[in-house]
Amino acid sequence: MAKLVYGLSQSLDGYVDHMKLGPPAPAAFRHFVELVRGLTGSIYGTRTYEIMRYWDEDSPDWDADDREFAVAWRSQPKWVVSNSLKFVGPNATLVADDFEKAIRKLKADLPGEIEVAGPALAQSLTEAGLIDEYRLYLRPVVLGGGTPFFAGPRPPLHLVASDLIADDLIRLTYVPA
Repeated sequence: MAKLVYGLSQSLDGYVDHMKLGPPAPAAFRHFVELVRGLTGSIYGTRTYEIMRYWDEDSPDWDADDREFAVAWRSQPKWVVSNSLKFVGPNATLVADDFEKAIRKLKADLPGEIEVAGPALAQSLTEAGLIDEYRLYLRPVVLGGGTPFFAGPRPPLHLVASDLIADDLIRLTYVPA
């Protein structure tokens, strides 16, 4: 049975805006390359998937780490929960109808860790009792507004680990209480 893990980088005040947070430091980026390599797959909401599609096509501006991340990201299966998209890119499956049933089946049928990406999707999966772990990657930035990590009420959580990932990145790991 797979473990569903919701994790994103966020500001100290709880917002997830990759454009305002900026790129992670090289050591933190290496962490994410290795993380993606080890995933069984990823489940995305529409907006987060559209952001991540950046990695579908090579850019001449990329360095070796960017290319390595893109290869890892492209190789893993992706499931995109969306009623607005009509098609998805390579190695991705569109989940439009009864997404909760589809995610329960993925969780039951697959081993390993499946990443959940997108606050609104994570909120829906939290309400359905499907998220097994929450990873808050804290960056030393205060944004003052934007999209919150938790799209609704914060579920009751229990802290199980805290790790210094890089000089500017701390990971807090929680499980449902």
